[in-house]
Amino acid sequence: MSIAQDFELSIEFFPPQTAEGMDKLRQTRDKLAALKPSFFSVTYGAGGSTQERTFEAVFDIQAAGANAGYDAAPHLSCVGSSKDSIRAILKRYRDKGIRRIVALRGDLPSGMADPGELRYANELVDFIRAETGDHFHIEVAAYPEWHPQAKSARDDLLAFKRKVDAGADSAITQYFFNADAYEHFVAECRALNITLPIVPGIMPIASFSKLARFSDACGAELPRWMRKKFEGFGDDTESVKAFGLDVVTELCDRLLRAGAPGIHFYSMNQAELTAEIVRRLRA
Repeated sequence: MSIAQDFELSIEFFPPQTAEGMDKLRQTRDKLAALKPSFFSVTYGAGGSTQERTFEAVFDIQAAGANAGYDAAPHLSCVGSSKDSIRAILKRYRDKGIRRIVALRGDLPSGMADPGELRYANELVDFIRAETGDHFHIEVAAYPEWHPQAKSARDDLLAFKRKVDAGADSAITQYFFNADAYEHFVAECRALNITLPIVPGIMPIASFSKLARFSDACGAELPRWMRKKFEGFGDDTESVKAFGLDVVTELCDRLLRAGAPGIHFYSMNQAELTAEIVRRLRA
């Protein structure tokens, strides 16, 4: 049984591309809202490529959560954007009552040469603070296994510290499956007097082949024992699902026992796996 039954919970969505997808997202949101998350975050395409769909999803979540006790937290990336465009987005969010933002650098879209006026996430955090004061609770990204573009682990840690010093309130990590990496990262942060909450980001496992491709692309390590176990299941999707639930639940339980301030789930716009993991943790 978990020692942290009433942990802080947040869940990430990506903006659907169609009206049908939006209807499905609402159904997923309503199922997951029963878990009492503090907020749902919504991703933001590189260079703002999904901007309008992000707005639609964010405002829909914000309206639904007004009486249900959860907030919407839009992602906002700065790469490829001007200060004026970001200023306009911040105003739009303030006018709609949004109080939480996930501030990210983002990736420059293919074919776009101009990185924009704000090149790094710490510059975006500083800009948000200069424009809006303490209106927004600002989340930033953290990388327990280090950002794939970082020159070194030390450089990446110092880059994270710059975001904190610029005014971040808390951090959400890239997903990982090695609890030691998270615990070591937090210890290194505390040694640098970085005291803000660092919430582990967790990826439920629906398909091992998709997870492996995504992990290889973003630099998240899949431990060899996990790879071998999943590979042994072949096309047995039920065994993959069952093993994935066990692995991720045990990971979350260990993290909460080690003092993690909460769990942030990358839901991939699906409710079943996230809901089952939370149910097990709270059992």
